[in-house]
Amino acid sequence: MTIAVLGGAGYIGSHTVAQLVKAGEDVVVLDNLITGHRQAVDPKARFYQGDIRDYHFLSSVFSQEKIDGIIHFAAFSIVPESMKDPLKYFDNNTGGMITLLEAMHQFGIGKIVFSSTAATYGEPKSIPIKEDDPQVPTNPYGESKLAMEKIMHWSDVAYGIKFVALRYFNVAGAMPDGSIGEDHNPETHLIPIILQVAAGTRDGLQIFGDDYPTKDGTNVRDYVHVVDLADAHILAMKYLNDGGDSNAFNLGSATGFSNLEILNAARKVTGKEIPAKIGPRRAGDPSTLIAASDKARKILGWQPQYDDVEKVIATAWNWHESHPKGFGDR
Repeated sequence: MTIAVLGGAGYIGSHTVAQLVKAGEDVVVLDNLITGHRQAVDPKARFYQGDIRDYHFLSSVFSQEKIDGIIHFAAFSIVPESMKDPLKYFDNNTGGMITLLEAMHQFGIGKIVFSSTAATYGEPKSIPIKEDDPQVPTNPYGESKLAMEKIMHWSDVAYGIKFVALRYFNVAGAMPDGSIGEDHNPETHLIPIILQVAAGTRDGLQIFGDDYPTKDGTNVRDYVHVVDLADAHILAMKYLNDGGDSNAFNLGSATGFSNLEILNAARKVTGKEIPAKIGPRRAGDPSTLIAASDKARKILGWQPQYDDVEKVIATAWNWHESHPKGFGDR
């Protein structure tokens, strides 16, 4: 079967493309390269550069390729930026989904696996978070993704387009062989920022807030390895191919680590001092996000291989050490 991966040149998308190719699937990648890297795309995948908000671009690709299913990663995802420029997020993320679903309906593509987020839950009422818990986002990024989930639901009702929404938590790590990894500009994710400090390409780490109602006052997050995440998308597509109904699944390790705990783990893995200071809270940041991912394990058969945060950080460190300038080293 032929699977189109939208945003397949990005961090999670490129790892998913690599795992799909490894599994013997025929893969088509669509990416506008605003945040993605052409070098990150497996050479066995066919690549098309363009924006999913452009219906003519989508119709051109879908006319050339017989697409059996879509895996959709193409979105902006920086929470603080979404607070400052919400319309950018609704235009790109939510608007892009509308255009995509129109094209899918037009070309008879009936399955989509969607990269959603724990940000759709907002500040949770209970931990761990379950799929049927209230979704009340605290930032426009989460709101844009929740709107995308709702639009897919009504497209299923009207057109029969089946979807799986994968709501995941903090993603980290890199391909174990160091071939691809995380390279954002600017970098906003905690673990790569810590590792940039360890590598000497960044002066120091700032932790945003130490007055949250958590074990040490810093944010607590659930980390999942990027390869485990990629495998979950492949399992979700298999679930839809096997006749599964539209559904949503949390993806996480079910274990929470505070920012300070991640910092200390990185110090242990790298053997570096990694200077850090405490700054003010960031707007829109919930204090604790931990997933209950037993539903994905039971229904999708998802079995994460990386359950040790130090091993997750070690794969990311391997990538950073071999690519101190990211994909700019290639």
